[in-house]
Amino acid sequence: MEIDGEKTLLERKQSTYISLDETFEIRKETYGGQQYSQIYFTRLHLMRTLLYSLVPNLKPHLPVCKILGLEKGKECIIVGTLYKHMKLKPSILDEYSKTRSVTPLVKPHNFMHPDDHLILEDESGRVKLGGTMLLPSSYVTGIVVALHGKETGAGDFFVQDVLEAGLAPQIEFPLESREDKYVVLVSGLSVGSSASNPLQFQLLVDHITGHLGDEKEQAIAAQIVHVIIAGSSVEIPRGLLNGQNLASQDQSRLSEPIKELDIMLTQIAASVPLDIMPGPNDPANYSLPQQPLNRCLFPGSAAYNTFRSCTNPHCFELDNIRFLGTSGQNVDDLQKYSEAKDKLEFMERTLRWRNLGPTAPNTLGCYPFMDRDPFLIDSCPHVYFAGNQDKYETSLLKEGQLVRLICIPKFSKTGVAVAVNLRNLECHTLSFGTQFDL
Repeated sequence: MEIDGEKTLLERKQSTYISLDETFEIRKETYGGQQYSQIYFTRLHLMRTLLYSLVPNLKPHLPVCKILGLEKGKECIIVGTLYKHMKLKPSILDEYSKTRSVTPLVKPHNFMHPDDHLILEDESGRVKLGGTMLLPSSYVTGIVVALHGKETGAGDFFVQDVLEAGLAPQIEFPLESREDKYVVLVSGLSVGSSASNPLQFQLLVDHITGHLGDEKEQAIAAQIVHVIIAGSSVEIPRGLLNGQNLASQDQSRLSEPIKELDIMLTQIAASVPLDIMPGPNDPANYSLPQQPLNRCLFPGSAAYNTFRSCTNPHCFELDNIRFLGTSGQNVDDLQKYSEAKDKLEFMERTLRWRNLGPTAPNTLGCYPFMDRDPFLIDSCPHVYFAGNQDKYETSLLKEGQLVRLICIPKFSKTGVAVAVNLRNLECHTLSFGTQFDL
């Protein structure tokens, strides 16, 4: 650009990037018909060790015992995995018999019922939980907790207090003087769908690459150091995927959305580092953790070393700021089987439970790992995001450490992306519209 006859060159700011996706990559695992019980055993073993270490500080006077060792009327601590008995939980058997069933099918958005109750189980047995301290509406199957209470005459365990793992330790937030650097988070581009607006997407691309606006706008764009695309980037016509051989015309229709996406991503990758995550509608494996989209889908973008195809969930560090996020499946599944005031509360719960996908493998599809649970959160992130949400929401969690929670809205429906400042974790929206009232 030229200012007062002098050429001023804007240089894009840089940041140090470290990928931490190794835990979500499926490499050496081999599927030999194993069941999912091993994930629960591994989860219980690791979380129980952690909870046992917390009990002496919180309840030092109480003994810790197994479920099989409970004594009527004696207060103690038990540690186990929660199982939520749900009357309305869908069953494959119900699907086969629904034509003959007189029970009306429930709405698919939530399966809660007043008669739901919780059960705690460990290797020795299981016990039904009672009392008002542990509300079934706030919990789901798969969470490991420590419970303070006593066995009643009816054989239930009356819960008096709940001990959760709490937020995991966090790497120290850099406090030295820093400059403004922004990470742009966008989700639900849905290229190829009827809701997608190519002009809207192009405006976003032009803003990121510095081809939009005046000198001030371009100076702001130069502070963008990274772009994250959190799932559901394309929408492939489902009618074509019927198991039949496709005609050449249909093959072209099938690949058109991906080609269009690649053209857009090439423009971004030529200007700024870019991470793309798979999502529920993308050509990737269904089960979590979803593996990176094949680079051959993006011949233009993949030519740049700034382009990275990543896993879902995705974890990385930028200038010692840790990011952790998903394409939204974990939060959406929690909404089906529990209740909260908003999506941010669901996200906060996963951090306190130290489990990114607590409902996997019960209701959230996941790979049957044998000796590890990749969804356990060992280190608390500074920024935690969930993609493909209905609206933009954010909050800052302050409990001796800072965590910025972000719900990224679907761009195809809202035209909204999110920018996060690495200096102070503040964030704001980037809104793009193509219709204006005169």
